[in-house]
Amino acid sequence: MSATAGMPRARALSSALREARLASGIGVRELGRMLDYTHVEISNWETGKRVPKIETVAAILATLRVTAGERDRVLDLARNVHEPNWLTVGLNGIPQQLAGAVECERAASAIVEWAPMLIPGLLQTLDYSRAIKKSSGLSDADTELRVMLSASRREVIVRRIDPVSFNAFIGEAALFEPIGPREVMLEQLDQLLELAGRSNVAVRIMPLRVGWHPGLLGPFVLYEFDDISPVVHFEHYSSGAFIPAEHDVNEYRSAVQQIESLAMDRKDSAEFVLKAKAKWER
Repeated sequence: MSATAGMPRARALSSALREARLASGIGVRELGRMLDYTHVEISNWETGKRVPKIETVAAILATLRVTAGERDRVLDLARNVHEPNWLTVGLNGIPQQLAGAVECERAASAIVEWAPMLIPGLLQTLDYSRAIKKSSGLSDADTELRVMLSASRREVIVRRIDPVSFNAFIGEAALFEPIGPREVMLEQLDQLLELAGRSNVAVRIMPLRVGWHPGLLGPFVLYEFDDISPVVHFEHYSSGAFIPAEHDVNEYRSAVQQIESLAMDRKDSAEFVLKAKAKWER
């Protein structure tokens, strides 16, 4: 597999092509016959093993009769698919990067996330996720769509066969920030404890007042893969970036080590979450 084929933008492109075909009700073999490609070629493009040319993407989208807006979005992914770094600015770019993040989660062998102010997405309850998205001004329809997507993303850490290794470093403040009413926070802390009990999930709480460390500069996610080099992902309110450069990845690996050295261990973290829950109960 080429390096491009494993990059987040390429993964988002393969996901978009797969979803467009499924929405059309056309099978892989049927689409191949319509476009004079083999079903293996179609499958390779949809699974991210190969990256199609932009002309091929345009032909697929025309055959599937996707809407103009969706066509432009997917063509934009295809047009820039060979660019290693992926930066988006503006709220309209966030859904594209979300697709890239979802595909990275599915393909990752290990994920490390530093979340100083919120519970990481893979550990969020439906109501916690819903409260965040409602507060951001999304419509009810978009809110529910993204909440359901968030719920489906958790599958990578709870699936029975080969669940991904997930190390979550969470800032102490995230346990006390009122996201939704008290009942939402209590349910969220219960789920945090439940998932932390899984062998493939490590929840580590970073206490306040430990002095300077790299995590103070903002949240990030590090994806490790078996088949390609790692990627760092940043997501902010109206911008995001995937960075695969070896130098940057190594810097964030170093940051993880520093955060890990200051965070509570798994046992102390679980006890701290229980204390936070007790405060919410009062």
